Amino acid sequence: METRIVDHPEFRLVGHAARVRLVHHGINPHIERHITALAMEEHLRLKALGNTEPRGLLAVSDDLDPDYAEGSELTFLHGVAVSTGTPVPGDLDIIDVPAGRWLVIRTTGPHPQTLQEAWATAATAWFPFNPWRMRPGPEIVAVHGPTSDVGTVTSDLWLPVEPS
Repeated sequence: METRIVDHPEFRLVGHAARVRLVHHGINPHIERHITALAMEEHLRLKALGNTEPRGLLAVSDDLDPDYAEGSELTFLHGVAVSTGTPVPGDLDIIDVPAGRWLVIRTTGPHPQTLQEAWATAATAWFPFNPWRMRPGPEIVAVHGPTSDVGTVTSDLWLPVEPS
């Protein structure tokens, strides 16, 4: 598992938010409906607005159940990261993110299976053997797009962490 720790100044996540149910395996149909309901022009508008890491269109999970119970509700935001002070159109939802450290896990493989497996591996094999623990904050997935191998996607999973 390719990992790195990143110190990141405060920033904002902006986009379109919805309350959805947590699904552990496979494509989340609630999230899929939320994203596909947006017009292509809206995806392009959001992408043009992003100006800080994590880059690109983001899948953000916030207000998660502490136990990550299957079927529990969370806030899902399809959007981008912007620096504080960036003007944000009034029709977008905003999640303010304080400065902090992030565990960034790079995944490459079938989506979303590889990403879901990376999260499970982090919980069972990375956190127990490293001096970090999760802290409050959104979990962010930056999808970099398909690779030359059909069906393979490279993504970065950003998890908020603090020293344990």
